[in-house]
Amino acid sequence: MLQQWKATVRKLKEDIYTLYLAYRDPRVPFFAKVVLILTVAYAFSPIDLIPDFIPVLGYLDDLILLPLGIWLSLKLLPAEVVQEYRAKARQQLLERKPNYIMAAVIVLAWLLLGLWLYLRFVVHVD
Repeated sequence: MLQQWKATVRKLKEDIYTLYLAYRDPRVPFFAKVVLILTVAYAFSPIDLIPDFIPVLGYLDDLILLPLGIWLSLKLLPAEVVQEYRAKARQQLLERKPNYIMAAVIVLAWLLLGLWLYLRFVVHVD
């Protein structure tokens, strides 16, 4: 079962990257681009429609809305565009190496935010 979940997550990641690559293609109709951009933005957005801390419902939007948006976006795209960019996405995801510089920037940003919150609220409480 764990292998099935991993395969599903890998497929979703590949589909999102496929949509990301395809949005600039001139063969994609305008309405499809709108749905595609909304889906990719929702996938990468740290803000959810329903916050994750709400029990059950918080993850329900990720389990329903995101796959539904991916499915709709892929259905609206021409088949040849999907095939072309799915192959590119698969290849680029296999070749991709971890970006340690970006990871360090994100960790540094969180540490600075934590330091600022500490200095702002904990130190000034006394």
